[in-house]
Amino acid sequence: MSTEKTAPTHFIRKILADDLSSAKHTKIVTRFPPEPNGYLHIGHAKSICLNFGMAKEFGGECNLRFDDTNPEKESQEFIESISQDVKWLGFDWAGEVRYASNYFDQLHEWAIELINKGLAYVCDLTPDEAREYRGTLTAPGKNSPYRERSIDENLALFAQMGAGDFDEGAKVLRAKIDMASPNMNLRDPIIYRIRKVTHHQTGDKWCIYPMYDFTHGLSDAIEGITHSICTLEFEDHRPLYDWFIANVTVPAVPHQYEFARLNLNYTVTSKRKLKKLVDDKVVNGWDDPRMPTIAGMRRRGFTPESLRHFCEMIGVTRQDSVVDVAMLEFAIRDDLDKSAPRAMCVLDPLEIEITNYDEAKVEWLTLPGHPQHDDFTTRSVPFGRNLVIDRADFREEANKKYKRLVLGKEVRLRGGYVVKADEVIKDADGQISKVICSYDPETLGQNPTDGRKVKGVIHWVNRDHGKRAEVRIYDRLFNEAAPDKGEDMMASLNPESLVTVKDAFIEPGLAAASAEARFQFEREGYFVADRYDHSEDRPVFNRTIGLRDTWAKAGDNA
Repeated sequence: MSTEKTAPTHFIRKILADDLSSAKHTKIVTRFPPEPNGYLHIGHAKSICLNFGMAKEFGGECNLRFDDTNPEKESQEFIESISQDVKWLGFDWAGEVRYASNYFDQLHEWAIELINKGLAYVCDLTPDEAREYRGTLTAPGKNSPYRERSIDENLALFAQMGAGDFDEGAKVLRAKIDMASPNMNLRDPIIYRIRKVTHHQTGDKWCIYPMYDFTHGLSDAIEGITHSICTLEFEDHRPLYDWFIANVTVPAVPHQYEFARLNLNYTVTSKRKLKKLVDDKVVNGWDDPRMPTIAGMRRRGFTPESLRHFCEMIGVTRQDSVVDVAMLEFAIRDDLDKSAPRAMCVLDPLEIEITNYDEAKVEWLTLPGHPQHDDFTTRSVPFGRNLVIDRADFREEANKKYKRLVLGKEVRLRGGYVVKADEVIKDADGQISKVICSYDPETLGQNPTDGRKVKGVIHWVNRDHGKRAEVRIYDRLFNEAAPDKGEDMMASLNPESLVTVKDAFIEPGLAAASAEARFQFEREGYFVADRYDHSEDRPVFNRTIGLRDTWAKAGDNA
């Protein structure tokens, strides 16, 4: 069930509308251009929703293009996961998946065009020397001693670079722009470098690879992109984006627009830091449900609708800010409250025996799939003499605020009868092992006939017919609002980010749930059948989110 609202306006939406109404463009063409060097995260979800969403809204097209210029850090696994993420979020791309590597021949020709125009040269400076020559933010750089090589010499050296005649790092091809520019990106940036590695798309055809800044804008030009929408950190790169397009013979002239990236508290989105969490086995892979990756959030039970709605909620601006992760959690609660069918699961089982209920009898109760939606399929739940309730739902003594089962008092079992706790049985350590109860047979679906009030309602599962399940209780991975601001993000790890319950009890029908089926486990939270580990023989459910924001409550009590 969708939670999407009427879309608010923002500056990108206005630019696109104005460009169409003025006939500057007759069709909007955007692109989503990830580097395939990791899994996508929540920040990328904002970019996906913006690029694909705007193209769809204005009747245009959005390309999916992998800017695969760094084969050492890229893999087919990342390409496949990114493609799945885009599809799962509810978007589709125009035509086939594109790769910047599809354009390597054309980019190579454009590099030669720059050399022939005297706008590019082969440089022999070492990386350390290049840094020294580059200058600083307050001091201009100085020209490379190789900057005035002749066009013929540069053409010959570049050809030798492409033929593999030089070692990695021995030479690079640089654009000849302005070493005194206040914009560091214009100080003769590298266009090509030598990398003798196999590329996942082009194999061993190339041993020189174009740099991202050279590739990105020219790939946009090849594809006829009208609006190249990216995050604010690329604002200082825009003059270089425009310079490359202005100085080679391109088929189209795209323009770059920047928006503020998504910064989320209690969250790390740096690919390098996410990779460290994976490599150090802090989490169980890129799609661990605690990770802010789209794959991780999907496995945790987030819905595409909730993520799209969240991206609309936070808006699109040019002002950097930090979004409270509680907004994301609200979006998923709001969606699942409406869309998730109800079920019962007992995480910490305490056995109760109803002594006045026929031991041989099993009564199949019909319970609603959703209390507010009659169109949800009802479910049958077996009631019997031996049940389990949550251990926290029973006390031998309690004050009047405690609305659950207390020794000598009554409570209603969800969708079932009113029961009274008559006696407790304890083990050798003094722990309660069973509660002996009696039930009122006249209270199925109605209040006691004598008018007595029973205020509490608790959930339960039939001990003999319920299924055992593994339930993984996930929480925020970090305890600190800004975990990556300090020296070591590992110091901010939440030790309670995963608590595994091996022998929970679930309604028998839940065992047959399909992978990624989502439920509200009554009074416990929202859960999803794990997309990989769940089976009918061994059900596995992941907690998506609790029913309410316990972090806000903890903050209030701090």
